[in-house]
Amino acid sequence: PGNLFVTLAKRAAYGRVDLDMLAGPSEVLIIADASANPAFVAADLLSQAEHDVLATVVCLALDGAGARIQAEVARQLDALPPARRATALESIARFGTLIPCRDLDQAVEICNRFAPEHLELLVRDPKPLVPRLVHAGAIFVGPWSPEPIGDYVAGPSHTLPTGGTARMWSGIGSDTFLRRTSLINFSETDFRALAPAGIVLARAEGLEAHARSIEARLT
Repeated sequence: PGNLFVTLAKRAAYGRVDLDMLAGPSEVLIIADASANPAFVAADLLSQAEHDVLATVVCLALDGAGARIQAEVARQLDALPPARRATALESIARFGTLIPCRDLDQAVEICNRFAPEHLELLVRDPKPLVPRLVHAGAIFVGPWSPEPIGDYVAGPSHTLPTGGTARMWSGIGSDTFLRRTSLINFSETDFRALAPAGIVLARAEGLEAHARSIEARLT
């Protein structure tokens, strides 16, 4: 979705033109258990860490998987080209974390609070988890759906909510660029059925002219 400078430019323009969202640095959260291949988990974490020194990478580790994942991250980090390694290293040092979880319930709770841009499920049986994960920009299910495949060829939007805003926003789609107009066309019967409720609500708000606009049609 851009970088800090793109976001600041969009913020300056907002109000004069409409915008998709103010997306922040990239982030990934991976839920991984002992069935996950540590090489896959580490590679996917680093794929986000190399984006930006402000990128966030989080692993929720179950079944004691954390130690193997940490070791693999260190091994793969050393093998990256120098420029990418420096960026990923700073990102991990500043905004990377591995959280041991006692069970999937705890992992789901943490994930829903975090509301990540990208969420990977590298667990034995990932599909039943999907309905429980209600706040995420995009969910990548299983070991053959890594986040970078979503960046380039899987198809879903690459511009996703960050910084916890997946609680309220969705990724950009064609509907983002469409405008909607409401059309209200009551019959007299419809109007008379709902008019009393409208009058009560108008007067509850202290808007007498609103109430009288409705009442004028009841005489």
